[in-house]
Formats: sequence, C-alpha cells, structure tokens
Amino acid sequence: MHDNQEEKTVQLKVMNSPFNEKQADLLNQLLSSMTENQKIWLSGYLASAPALAPKTPVSQSGGEFEKTEAAKRTITVLYGSHTGNCEELAEQLSKNLKEKDFQVTVSSMDDFKTKNLKKTEDLLVLTSTHGDGDPPDNAMTFYEFLFSKRAPELKDVRYSVLALGDSSYEFFCQTGKDIDARLEELGAERLYERVDCDLDFEEPAETWKEGVLEKLEEQSPSAQVEGVMEAKETVVGPVYSKANPFRAEILENINLNGRGSNKEIRHIELDLEGSGLDYEPGDSIGILPENEETLTDELIQEMGWDGGTSVTITKDGEIRSVREALLSVYETTVLTKPLLEKASSLTENEDLKTLIEDTEAVKSYIYGRDLLDFVRDFGPWNVPAEEFLAILRKLPARLYSIASSSSANPDEVHLTIGALRYEANGRQRNGVCSVQCAERAEAGSTLPVFVQKNRNFRLPESGDSKVIMIGAGTGVAPYRAFLEEREEREDEGENWLFFGEQHFVTDFLYQTEWQRWKKDGLLSRMDVAFSRDTSEKIYVQNRLWEQRKEVFRWLQDGAYVYVCGDESRMAKDVERTLTEIVASEGSLSSEEASDYIKALRTEKRYLRDVY
Repeated sequence: MHDNQEEKTVQLKVMNSPFNEKQADLLNQLLSSMTENQKIWLSGYLASAPALAPKTPVSQSGGEFEKTEAAKRTITVLYGSHTGNCEELAEQLSKNLKEKDFQVTVSSMDDFKTKNLKKTEDLLVLTSTHGDGDPPDNAMTFYEFLFSKRAPELKDVRYSVLALGDSSYEFFCQTGKDIDARLEELGAERLYERVDCDLDFEEPAETWKEGVLEKLEEQSPSAQVEGVMEAKETVVGPVYSKANPFRAEILENINLNGRGSNKEIRHIELDLEGSGLDYEPGDSIGILPENEETLTDELIQEMGWDGGTSVTITKDGEIRSVREALLSVYETTVLTKPLLEKASSLTENEDLKTLIEDTEAVKSYIYGRDLLDFVRDFGPWNVPAEEFLAILRKLPARLYSIASSSSANPDEVHLTIGALRYEANGRQRNGVCSVQCAERAEAGSTLPVFVQKNRNFRLPESGDSKVIMIGAGTGVAPYRAFLEEREEREDEGENWLFFGEQHFVTDFLYQTEWQRWKKDGLLSRMDVAFSRDTSEKIYVQNRLWEQRKEVFRWLQDGAYVYVCGDESRMAKDVERTLTEIVASEGSLSSEEASDYIKALRTEKRYLRDVY
C-alpha cells in the first residue's frame, strides 16, 4: 500500500513549484525516503509553525492572496565613480531592484569587503574610466585585488558591467572592459552583455538597466503580487536635475586675474533661490553650455545646409532646427575615432578610409581639430543634415568644482572657471563652456545648471581633524568652499593650503580671502608656488618636499589630504612627492611608502578631484 503511494508521489520541479532546482532536488530526495506518517507529521508541523509560514499580503479588497515566497538570488551592486555619475546610476538601479523585491546591497568598490566576492550571487558593476585607462580612486583597491593572485574562482557568480567613458580618449571605457573580461576569466557567468557609454550615457545606461532587470526577472522566482497598493510620493514643485536644469541668474561675473596676466579666470556667483538645489563643499555644478554661433554658422555653410530645416534629435521625436541642434544639442568641438569611423560611410573620400585604419594617425589628426576642420578636410558631404547629425555625440555638460559653502552663502553658489583659449592648425580655439562664461554670460543673464554630488571629496566629519589642501590654478576652488564651511561650523582642526599658479602679482586667486583667513587663524599654514616668477620653475610638489618633515607629522597625526586640479601632470607629481616624503621621513622602502598612500586612500584620508 505504502509502496504504491510513494510511486505516485509527484516529483517537484522548478516549473511546478516555488523552489529552485537545488531545493527541488533536495526535497525530492527527502520525500522519496519518508513514510506516510512522517509526511503527515511534517505537513502538520509546517502548517502550525508561524516562523516558517509565508507572509500573505492583503489585497485591496481586504482578502488574502495565496502565495508562497520563493528565494531570490541576492544582488550586489558595486560602483567606481569619479564625478558621481556611476554612483547615482548604481543607487537608482538599487532602488529599482528593491521595488521588485530583490535583496540588494550597493557600495563603492573600495567599501566592499573583497573576501565576500566569492560569496556574491549576482554582481552588477558600474564603473567609469579615469585618465589613461585607470580605475577611479574609489575603485582602485578592488581593481587591484581582482587582478591579483588572491582573486577567487567565481563559477557560481552571474554578472554584468556598465562602463562609462569618453570616446575622445584612447582607452575608452577601459576599466569596465578590464573588469568584464577578468570576471569571465575567473569563471563568472555573464548575465547580460557589457554596455560601453560615451559622455551622453543616459540612454545606453537605461538600456543596460532594463536588459539586466529583464534577465533577473526571467531567471528568478517572481515576488510580485498583483493588486498590492503602491505608495506614491507627493512631489511639490519641479525637481531640477541634469535632465531638467535650473535657470540660475548670474549675480556676479568677475575676472580674478590682474592686468597683464595671460590667463582669464572668472569668479561667477549664481542665484539658486527657489531651485530647491542643495550642495556640500566638494560637489560640482554642471552647466549645459552652447556652442559658439560663429563656429555653428561656418559649419552649416560648409555643409551646404539650411539652418532652419527641422530635424529629429531624440528617439521620442523631439524636433529642432539644424542651427538650434548644432548650437545646443550636438558636440562640434571634439573629434573622436568612433565619429570618424561612422562618418567614413557618409563620404566617398578615400583619404578618410585610409586614415581610420591607422590608430596613431587618427590620434595625431584629432588632436586640436574640431568638426569644421574635419568636414573641410574630408568632403564632399552630399548627405542630409539629419543623417549627419545622427552620428554626432550629444553636447556634454561641463562640471565645475563649487567654490562656496551654502551655509555661508544661502541660495547662492560660486564657481571658479578658467577661460580656455589656444591656437591650433591655423585657427583660434575656444573652450565651449568656459569662453561662454567669460564672454557671453553677463550679470543678469542665466545659465542652465544642476548639482553633481561628489561624495568622494568631502570634509572630514570631525571638526578637529587636520586638513591639507593641494591645488593649482582653478583647482583651488573647492578649498575656498572648505574654509567657508569650516569657518561656519567653527571647526577647530588645522588647515594647510598649498597653492600654485604662474605669477604672484596677477594670478594669486582669492589672495585677500586666504590672507584674511590666515590672519584670523582659520588657515593655519599657506605655502604658495608661482612657477614663472623664478628662474627655476617651482610647483606645489616642490613646496610639499620642502615642508616634508611637517607634512609627514600631519599625516601621522591623522590629517586628511586633498588634491584638486590637472591629473596628467600636477596630481601625478603630487602623489609621487607624497610617496617620497613618506619613504624619506618614515624610513620606509618605496613599496612600503606606496602601501602607506594606498592605506590613506582606503581610509578616505587621501581624496582627489582631478581632471
């Protein structure tokens, strides 16, 4: 009798039960070995054990849904972010996953305990690429671990990577590409193909997110219950962001340089009243710029287009005139290899097809040239405006470090913007946003702005902590915000500024403010380097080395070190000098000194905002 009943036991499968394959196999093994009395007892136990009984949601009508909870794989979202874009995308992704009842943890890569990597189930990585293919600062430790011998096998891990980058750089999205390949090499299963995003990352990032969510829902038991009421947030007033910037009135626009300087650095004060925008020292303001009208009109004339012709500029069908699109939608001052490759199909010019086959020749050609140069060099272009515009990148926002504390300047934000002007290939070149701010942004006019958070460049929480601030040129901007904030908070911690520029007389940015803070005792120490005032050029790293004993003492006392400015030269030279100071004053080997600097970064005491 019992044998016949056991033979008729229905086998549990993934398709006919809420269990995954492993759970179903275990239960089938258990059920096949149980007697009828054991099954009856287990059934009664499960029915009466409240801790094991599934929670049943209440329907809108007050009844209960019959529902058995099924285990979902946990999801780990890791980001490496320099300007904050990947961090924002990661947080939004995490929110979307939680709304679908997934178990999610989200953190920067360096806050993630690497020993837990082999325990992850579904791993989603969002990372930008910095400099010459390097990972962002808050991804460095994780990146090095992943490519070390200590990295574990990941055969039970599923993953996907979203990579952000700038196609005008040779190593476009390199960090994302590296991590994607390495995870596969360690045995992980690719859940969804990597997506590489250029500066206009929003649409491809959304496509990647939707693709990942679809894959996760396909391969996980559903935890959604139809009819459950969803809480809705009440939004009061408009929310300003990159997609919906606030038109901020310009209150002041002042040239900080003295007469005779070969630089033009503007101090701009913007009115944020009524915007609802909030910021902290270390954050940036994004400006959506416009291209120069003269350059735009020359481009239209060269291509033989009618500037008033309507063109579609978005997938949603938004319409602009050709001239409007070239002024405010598309990038026309930077060339990239992908652009040249796309354009080669729109012309019969064989010279272009030959050029794109030589990577070094492409790098040489695009340096210092813009779209007007390009269309003049490789015509004729017998192509409709809409078809040609479709291959262009969107005009990216420009980010500028905030130079004010909102506590000291309610409803205002201050910026320090250096106008970029140079000559190349027989033509004058201007920075798109910086020259707009210098020449076409008078007091009383407005700029479309948004706040870009940067949690990787924050003042220490303790007001007693010492702070060393290192910057050159406009890289001094966030330190003005830092000192305003510390003054408002009445912090007791000492502050030390290292500042570099070309000439003391004409280029000492915010000189009177530093001197006032020095006199008042807020600025404990100040070391300046004016490279063109001496026969031998002196830079901030030279001043650091001169003060090496005291710098090292501050580090040993727990000081936080900040570096802001040019990455390719200044920031690298400063890091090299800091490492040499630690080796010299700490009697350490070069390897031990490098580990010391890495430890500072891990402890979030060595923070950089470099570009």
